[in-house]
Amino acid sequence: MYKPSCHRMTGLFGVCLFQGLENGRYSRNLMQLCKQAQPRWGTFQHFTFLKRLYVTKMSNGLCQHAKPKQEPLGSPLVERPHLAQEQTVIRHVQQIPAFSQDPSTVTFSSEEKKEENISTVVSEITHESGEVKQWKEIRVHLEDLPGIYARLSKIKLTALVVTTAAAGYIMAPVPFDLSVFLLTSVGTGLASCAANSINQYFEVPFDSNMNRTKKRPLVRGQLSPLHAVTFAGACTVPGIALLTFGVNPLTGALGAFNIFLYTCCYTPLKRLSIANTWVGALVGAIPPVMGWTAATGSLGAGALLMGAILYSWQFPHFNALSWNLREDYSRGGYRMMSVTHPALCKKVALRHSLALIGLSALAPALDVTTWTFPLISLPINLYISYLSFQFYRDSDRKSARKLFFCSLWHLPMLLLLMLTCKKACTSKEDTLVTSS
Repeated sequence: MYKPSCHRMTGLFGVCLFQGLENGRYSRNLMQLCKQAQPRWGTFQHFTFLKRLYVTKMSNGLCQHAKPKQEPLGSPLVERPHLAQEQTVIRHVQQIPAFSQDPSTVTFSSEEKKEENISTVVSEITHESGEVKQWKEIRVHLEDLPGIYARLSKIKLTALVVTTAAAGYIMAPVPFDLSVFLLTSVGTGLASCAANSINQYFEVPFDSNMNRTKKRPLVRGQLSPLHAVTFAGACTVPGIALLTFGVNPLTGALGAFNIFLYTCCYTPLKRLSIANTWVGALVGAIPPVMGWTAATGSLGAGALLMGAILYSWQFPHFNALSWNLREDYSRGGYRMMSVTHPALCKKVALRHSLALIGLSALAPALDVTTWTFPLISLPINLYISYLSFQFYRDSDRKSARKLFFCSLWHLPMLLLLMLTCKKACTSKEDTLVTSS
């Protein structure tokens, strides 16, 4: 095929272009295109093969379009001042006069005074909050120590422990000995005070996060940790000594084991597993057994029955209490059934409430009470079981509160009915021979 040379093709193209410009055809079309097109579009973007690369710079950045907009846009010479006005921020700066007055004589406006007062109050509040957050030992007077010791030893819980131990002693089928009874009560109370004090010593950093326990003596700094441990030791030694040498070695061993179980097992287990509830129930079941062994000197079926009743009673009592304190236990980092296993918490409370009916029926079969006890205790056992069922069904604060307050009077009433239906007493020698 014939191919013309480059200079010949260039010459032909130049001749055609010169004739077109001479006739005015190309010049008129070019002028019309320049008039119709906008100045910002008078570029190569009008060619179809470059439309996909159409990029414009707007006020917010770069914008890319697949197709150019058909609406005509204003000239960039007109838009630039407008965009400059939008992006420009006009700030009026007030000139600061020379300071020629004494600072003490300067007068401020009411708004400035308010701002100054607010800043002063905020700084004072920040300073006070900083003092509260820092642990600091508070100086207390000598007359305040009995109340502080009472809170350190959880005096209400200690009173409940002593009451159950006294009930175990009285329910034993032996003649009543006042001196042994007093020694048992005092020794059990001292052991309970020691266990509660050591428990608070270990839980100071966690009690400070809970609304229920943040006012305890160690948390507030009313006592030093060394003072609390010294108090616990001062209660442990005479308490175990009274139970061991004043009552019998078995009761002393049970008291020492209960202190160990509460402080070294139950207390650390509260942050590890929900099994702490069962361990805590075992701790609460030992005091009536101690009372029984203090009277008889041996473990019998009656002692196990008294312990089983206290063991089952604690589940509806504590589960209902912990249900309304779930937020507190969560802040403290304690693994309670009400926090981690709420369904199990309700089932266990209902299960052990029904177990109280069976344990009450077992008392006359073990020669602890007469057969009238299951009958007269049935109404209160059915009532607490009904409230446990409501708690299981509704799962709200109201039902938990009703179950908790019912448990507070249910246990004293049940023990009182047990005492009224107690079997006839036998001599201590006959009891020892029978148990051996």
